[in-house]
Amino acid sequence: MDQTLLEYDAVTKTCQELFEHKMKDYGCAWRILRLSSLTDQIFIKAQRIRSLQQNSVRKIDEGEVGEFMGIVNYCLMALIQCDLGIAEQPDLDPVRALELYQSKISETRQLMQDKNHDYGEAWRDMRVSSLTDLILQKLLRVKQIEDNQGKTIVSEGIGANYQDMINYAIFALIHLKQQS
Repeated sequence: MDQTLLEYDAVTKTCQELFEHKMKDYGCAWRILRLSSLTDQIFIKAQRIRSLQQNSVRKIDEGEVGEFMGIVNYCLMALIQCDLGIAEQPDLDPVRALELYQSKISETRQLMQDKNHDYGEAWRDMRVSSLTDLILQKLLRVKQIEDNQGKTIVSEGIGANYQDMINYAIFALIHLKQQS
């Protein structure tokens, strides 16, 4: 588990650096996005990953790593939106946005530790393609929950699904790093 935490932290550090750079370029423009729009952005990234995994020809020279990092960051934005609601104008300064980002990744890391304890690091034996499929499945679940106005009968809510997608994407990034 110590190795997993080191790898997890290295991946999240890289994702956070990307988030910080994007904040410098664009500010908090993402604050105006509805959850359904963030879900669709994540869906686009996951579909692209699946396409990259299935097709041998690529017309855009970008790989899976950047797309998985995008999934991590968009899911963290969605978790922040779940807490703060949607803004009419960008309303966060970069310092506060980063604090919220770090808080959400910390909560998600703890969830990973708890689940990893119970599942015995089963993700290490999974294929990246399976992690991609699980992300897509979670996205379809989130879309259905959104269509149900956020109500569930017996299922986890939207936030838990975003956290699972973050963890699946991080696991995929760890696998991809080991393969390179």
